[in-house]
Amino acid sequence: MSDSDDFGDLRALFLNCTLKRSPEVSNTAGLAANSIAIMRAHGVHVDEVRAVDHELAPGVQPDMRQHGFARDDWPAIYATVKAADILVVATPIWLGDKSSVCTRVIERLYGNSSELNDQGQYAYYGKVGAVIVTGNEDGIKHVAMNVLYSLQHLGCTIPPQADAGWIGEAGPGPSYLDDGSGGPDNEFTRRNTTFMTWNLLHLARLLKNAGGVPAYGNQRTAWDAGARFDHPNPEYR
Repeated sequence: MSDSDDFGDLRALFLNCTLKRSPEVSNTAGLAANSIAIMRAHGVHVDEVRAVDHELAPGVQPDMRQHGFARDDWPAIYATVKAADILVVATPIWLGDKSSVCTRVIERLYGNSSELNDQGQYAYYGKVGAVIVTGNEDGIKHVAMNVLYSLQHLGCTIPPQADAGWIGEAGPGPSYLDDGSGGPDNEFTRRNTTFMTWNLLHLARLLKNAGGVPAYGNQRTAWDAGARFDHPNPEYR
């Protein structure tokens, strides 16, 4: 690594979308721990949130307490999201798809996506995103496509090979952390998790050094003020 590969000022957030409340063992957390260990070994500040431990009201508004719900823990979680340079969504597979908790987390992320950063861009510009998937049924790539599309649509930048996962034998087979599962020793999973982590670190470093995604051509504030950034029909309103 060069001197420019100092990651000590980066922050990462892992949003674990397991269905298991703490302190129950989460296999998804078990796989995510490998990526977290690499980041922490290089000075990255890593936060972990197990979404199911919190009261996340359904909806796509920043604070659902303003829309009839007595409690909503999302605004406090979003403060951590906002501070993060790296955002990793981790989810188990159920019925071939991401968990219901993951769907709600993405909905809540969406609720803040229209907010603007200091450059007048949408809120998630300048953050890099990835996904971790576990389970004992097929669906890693399907879930990864869904989650990574969602993250980039919200404004995150997706690095190369931004997904990692492990699935055991199809059916009621062992989970990642179960004795004899082979999960922690699986070469493919270990390699993908490592490559994903380093790609996140490198891209986050590049973006932070550059001051984020260049702002010309994507500033909502400038568009609303009348800028059209070379659109061939500048008079269109």
